[in-house]
Amino acid sequence: MSDTDALRAWLTLLHTPGLGLSSLRERLAADGDAVAVLAHLRRSPAGLGEAAGAWLTCPDEARLTRDMTWLATPGHRLLCCTDADFPPLLGHIPQPPVALFIAGDASLLLHPQVAIVGARGATAGGLAHARRFAMALAQAGFVITSGMADGVDGAAHAAALAVDAPTIAVVGTGPDRVYPHKHQALAQAIAARGAVVSEFPPGTAPRADHFPRRNRLIAGLSLGTLVIEAGLKSGSLITARLAGEQGREVFALPGSVDNPLARGCHRLIREGVRLVEEPAELIETLVPAARALGLELAARLAKLPVSAAPPCGTPAPDTPSMPPARPEHHRLRQAMGHDPATLDELASRTGLAPAALSSMLLMLELEGQVESLPGNRYHCVA
Repeated sequence: MSDTDALRAWLTLLHTPGLGLSSLRERLAADGDAVAVLAHLRRSPAGLGEAAGAWLTCPDEARLTRDMTWLATPGHRLLCCTDADFPPLLGHIPQPPVALFIAGDASLLLHPQVAIVGARGATAGGLAHARRFAMALAQAGFVITSGMADGVDGAAHAAALAVDAPTIAVVGTGPDRVYPHKHQALAQAIAARGAVVSEFPPGTAPRADHFPRRNRLIAGLSLGTLVIEAGLKSGSLITARLAGEQGREVFALPGSVDNPLARGCHRLIREGVRLVEEPAELIETLVPAARALGLELAARLAKLPVSAAPPCGTPAPDTPSMPPARPEHHRLRQAMGHDPATLDELASRTGLAPAALSSMLLMLELEGQVESLPGNRYHCVA
């Protein structure tokens, strides 16, 4: 089976009418891979309906070719739930995605993330707070994740980029579409120095029902969600609710009682969400969760061959209490040498998979032995 066959099978399944996320995950767990699932469904499409049967028998070649062409571009990837470097945090959320279209550095999805969300029509003060928190959190080693919307989202992304830190935009369109259109330059910068992530295939236009689905991914990828200015009917409150339901930390920044955009944050605080005033409060709260994530990744990857992955739908393991294997850490530190090196360079020097390297680098960074630099580079500091 070639990589092209596997990719084509995935795309065919993702476009199949009526094939929901849960059903596809169940079939992947039963059959093992996308090619086997596609063959099974073509033999027995019962229950999916006529549209699904027609698509499976004769898929739209133009649509598949469009997707394949987009994925053939350097820096573009379909990250599948059967891949070893699929972010394990997404396995803990309701209706986890089966695949993500990514423009940029997919390994960043394994890094500890903080979501910063808020009003599209934020005040000047709200935008200033978004920039202040995003810069401080990015400089502390957290990846800033948001939805690339106008207002707080855009300010948070831009602030991370301003301090030469990566940022992740989860969008409610195809990965090739920019919404709002004014963020064309921002989207290009995020893809070049971070990652644009979408559950929707190339060409997908913005639709109202796409954004709650996007919000669950923003919350699911992040260790914590910070809400900065939100009206009582804001989509940011949906993200905060989803984060709380997923067992993640939720933070809210209080504001003036005269500001209507502070009411959503105040309601969250009344409901028990953590009130914060300074970035240091988030950092102190989330560092233990970041360490736990690094340990989980290390344990998960240590049990796998470099190219293997658990069956899609396999629950993520409990957070382990044992540290990752030190010999591989020593090997990595030796490979780093004295000059900063990129993840790709370290992968070439060590022969380790990028997913395993990301986990090790995260642990070494949290232990103060490695420092991350602009341009996704790393060097030893101890």
